[in-house]
Amino acid sequence: MKINAVDLFCGVGGLTAGLQSAGINVVAGIDIENKCKFPYEKNNNAKFIHADLKKVKSEFIDDLYPQDTDIKVLVGCAPCQPFSSYSYRYKGTDVTRNKMDLLDTFSRIVEDIEPDIVSMENVPQLAKEPIFKAFVNTLKKLEYKVNWHVVYAPKYGVPQKRKRLVLLASKKLNLDIISPLFNADNYPTVRQTIADLPKIKAGEIDDHDKMHHSPKLNKINLERIKQSKPGGTWHDWDDKLILKAYRKKSGRSYTSVYGRMKWDEPAPTITTKFYGYGNGRFGHPEQNRAISFREGAMLQTFPKDYCFFDDDHPISGKDLGIMIGNAVPVKLGEAIGQSILKGMKNG
Repeated sequence: MKINAVDLFCGVGGLTAGLQSAGINVVAGIDIENKCKFPYEKNNNAKFIHADLKKVKSEFIDDLYPQDTDIKVLVGCAPCQPFSSYSYRYKGTDVTRNKMDLLDTFSRIVEDIEPDIVSMENVPQLAKEPIFKAFVNTLKKLEYKVNWHVVYAPKYGVPQKRKRLVLLASKKLNLDIISPLFNADNYPTVRQTIADLPKIKAGEIDDHDKMHHSPKLNKINLERIKQSKPGGTWHDWDDKLILKAYRKKSGRSYTSVYGRMKWDEPAPTITTKFYGYGNGRFGHPEQNRAISFREGAMLQTFPKDYCFFDDDHPISGKDLGIMIGNAVPVKLGEAIGQSILKGMKNG
């Protein structure tokens, strides 16, 4: 049976790369950000379509599937910033409203073309939202069998303490996520993922890989990271290095920034600003710098040679961080693909 997939909100191709690694052919990815076109097509055997899905007719998406397709798979991760832990504090404001209709767009496309299999990956907080319940209800109304879970990414080979919502739905099959591939005794770690990369200093770019670049630190932040311990906090610093906000009683417990990763544990969740030492626990375990763009991508389980830019397709560090941080981890995408194929095999 010929199985083909279309990836909505595809970004640079984390989910596409994972599905293809599992053995599922992806014919196209669609995203509103045209800067994703080069990395998506450079690394994946699939076509990138630059479009605003809110304006795309469902028939156009349905026509992307080859005529000899036996199983149509529709996957996607609607941009999740409105539902992230950071944005959740702004629930109900314009910060969240501006993108909440993207899941409705996904729902509209499913309703119009009724693919054989649907899968969605997103942030766990989405499960609490009425818009997610409406999405599930739409699937059930269309007679899909729906299973969804909040999964811990290290259980599926992702070396970061990331939780994600994964949904699988099928009209004929009872699809569900495969059993965990790892447990607490063998979760993939920071050391296993990035320890072999060349040593670089803050502000330095590796001669052989322009992605292996960590932004420069100012003098005081360089002193701070020198006094930072793996898994520690700014409480480890000399008093003169502590920010004024953290000297106040209200700031004493705010310890989720200016930290180093631990070698032998999964990394913290990679965000869109992982390359900034002060933006989270993104300090390298032993080198005096934040992790590099390449290290962030590898912790998102992109292959070491995944190409995000070249001389003809330059990109800013800010945009590169957004591309990497917003991506579906490749290994999680692979687990989704394996789940689909296993469900098909078992009938």
